[in-house]
Amino acid sequence: MERNDHTAHKSSTATLTLLALGVVYGDIGTSPLYAVKETFSPDHGIPLSTVTILGGLSAIFWALMIVVTLKYVTLVLRANNRGEGGTMALLALASRSAQGHPKWRRVLLLIGVFGASLFFGDAVLTPAISVLSAVEGLEIGTTAFKPYVVPIAIGVLVALFLIQRHGTAVVGTLFGPICVIWFATLAAIGIWNIIKNPIVVQAINPMHAIGFVTGHGFASFVVLGAVLLAITGAEALYADMGHFGRRAVRIAWFGLVAPALVLNYFGQGALLIADPAAIENPFYLAAPGWALYPMIVLATVATVIASQATISGAYSITHQAIQLGYLPRMNILHTSARTFGQIYIPGVNWLLLAVVLAAVVGFGSSSKLASAYGVAVMGEMMVTTFLTFFVIRYGWGYPLVVCLLATGFFIVIDATFLSAALLKVAEGGWFPLLLALIMFTVMTTWCRGRQILFERLAASSVPLSGLLGSLALSPPQRVPGTAVFMTATPDVTPHALLHNLNHNKVLHERVVFLTVDIEDVPWVSSDNRVRIEEIAEGCYRMTVRYGFMNRPDVTAALEIAKSQGFQFEMLTTSFFMSREKIVPNAELGGGMAFWRERVFATIARNAGSKTDYFNIPANRAIELGTRIEI
Repeated sequence: MERNDHTAHKSSTATLTLLALGVVYGDIGTSPLYAVKETFSPDHGIPLSTVTILGGLSAIFWALMIVVTLKYVTLVLRANNRGEGGTMALLALASRSAQGHPKWRRVLLLIGVFGASLFFGDAVLTPAISVLSAVEGLEIGTTAFKPYVVPIAIGVLVALFLIQRHGTAVVGTLFGPICVIWFATLAAIGIWNIIKNPIVVQAINPMHAIGFVTGHGFASFVVLGAVLLAITGAEALYADMGHFGRRAVRIAWFGLVAPALVLNYFGQGALLIADPAAIENPFYLAAPGWALYPMIVLATVATVIASQATISGAYSITHQAIQLGYLPRMNILHTSARTFGQIYIPGVNWLLLAVVLAAVVGFGSSSKLASAYGVAVMGEMMVTTFLTFFVIRYGWGYPLVVCLLATGFFIVIDATFLSAALLKVAEGGWFPLLLALIMFTVMTTWCRGRQILFERLAASSVPLSGLLGSLALSPPQRVPGTAVFMTATPDVTPHALLHNLNHNKVLHERVVFLTVDIEDVPWVSSDNRVRIEEIAEGCYRMTVRYGFMNRPDVTAALEIAKSQGFQFEMLTTSFFMSREKIVPNAELGGGMAFWRERVFATIARNAGSKTDYFNIPANRAIELGTRIEI
C-alpha cells in the first residue's frame, strides 16, 4: 500500500512538473528570442569581442542564478499565502503579518497595489514582444517577409485572444509537452554551438560579469537594461505557484528550464564569437539552416503559450483585486467545471487585446518593445522583495539583521536593474509606466471611494439592533416567505429594508441579513463557509465567508445552510439589494479630489451586476435605489 502511495505521489509530482513547464515557465522560456540580441546590440557602444561576449554571457548567467534561483526559487516561493502566490496574495499576507504595525499597513497597501498595477503593463508587453520576436525570424529566411511581420503577429495575437472565451483546458493539456520540446530544442542548439566554440564555458566565472558591468563606463550600466530581459517572467514562478505547488516549480526549474536556458544563451554567445555579424538575430542563426522555419513555428507556439500565461495571470489578478476591494465587480465566466483557476473576464480580455495591438503597431519591432519591457518587470520584482521583508520579519519572526541582509541584498540588485531600465523611459519605458499609473489610479480611487461610501451610508443609517427592538414593540404585518437582505455592514440596517418598510409596510415572516465576507486568505473551505445566528424573532444574521480565490456563490451557500437545518425554498425567497446612485459633491469635503469622485461614480455606474457576481437568481432579486453624495 505504501509503495502504491509513493508511486502515485511520484506520478502526481511528475504531472504537475510537466504542466508547470507550460504555465510557469512560458514567459522566461522565450527570453532567448531577444535577450542576447539586445544585450550585445551595437547601440550600446560596446564592441563585440571574445572578452565582452564572455562578460555579457556571465552577466546573464549570474542574473539567472541570483534573481531567479536564489531570490525566487529559494526564498520567495516560501512566502506564500496558504499556497497561493502573486502580488495581491503577497500583499494580503504582508498586510496581515504587519497588522501589529499600523503605520506600515497603508504604505504596504500603496506599494502592493502599484506592484499589481505594473503587472498589467507586463501582461500587455509579454504577448507583444514574444509573438513579434518569434515572427521576426521570417526576415532571416528572406527580406520579402519584412512587410508582413507585424500583420502576421497581429493575426496570431487576435486569434489568441479570440479563443479565450472557450477556455484553455484543451489547449492547456498541450502546453507542457510542447514546452518540453521547446526547452530540449533550446538545449540542443546551445550544445551544438558550444561544442564548436567551448571557450564560452568560461562565462561561468563571475569575474567576467564584474568586468563587463564595470569596464565600459556608463555603457556598462545601460546594458543592464538589456541583461534583465533574461529574467523576465520570474514573477510567474511565484504568481502561478498555487496551481502546481513549490515542489513541481522547483523541479522544473532545476531539472530542465535553467540548464536549457543557460546552454542556449552560451550557444548564442559561441556563435557571436565565431561570427559577430550574427548579432542580427543570434537566436535563429544559432540553429542549422534547415531548421529555420521549423524553429519559427515552434517559437511562435512557445510565445503563444507564454502569452497565455500572462493573459490568464491578468484574469487571476483582476479577480483577486475585485475580491479584495480594489476593482469593481466584473462579469467573470468560469470556463471549467473542474478547475476554478480557469476563468475568463470579457472586459479585461478585449481591453488587453486593444492595448497589445496598439503596442505592436506603435513600436513595430521587438527591439523597440524591449526598451519598454524592463521597467514593468523590475518594478514588480522590487515590490515583491519589499513585501517579502515584512513577511519574513513579522510573519515568520526572523531577526531584523537576518531580514535586512536577506532582502537588502536583493533590493540592491533589483534597484540596479530598475535604474538601468528607467534610462529607457523616453524610448518606450513610459508605456508600461503609463499603464501602471492608470491602473493604480483606478484601483486606489475605487478602494478609497468604497471607504467613503460606507462612511456616508453608516452616517445616515439606523443601527440594526435599535430597529429590531422598535419592530418588536410595534410589529408590522408579517407576510409569508423569506426576505434576504444583502448587506456589507452587518450591524447596520440595510437601506433596502428601510425602503421596503416605508413603502410596503410589511415584513416577511423570516428575514435574513446576509453578509459576504471576503478574507485575506486564498481559500475558505465549504465547512467554514456559512454561519447563522438568530438575532430576533424570525430574524437571522447569516455570514458567508470566502477567500480571495473563491468564487462568491450565494445560491450554493444557501444549499450549505440546509445542512445546518436552515431551509430555503427559492420560490418563496426574495433577495433585496440596494443600488447606490453616487453623486459627487465638491462642497461636502472629507472625501477625495472632485475629479476622483467623478471617476469613482463613473466606475460604480458601470460595475457588473450584483446578481451575476454573487450568483443570485435574477428572477428572485429586487434592487432598491439609494442616492448617496460623496
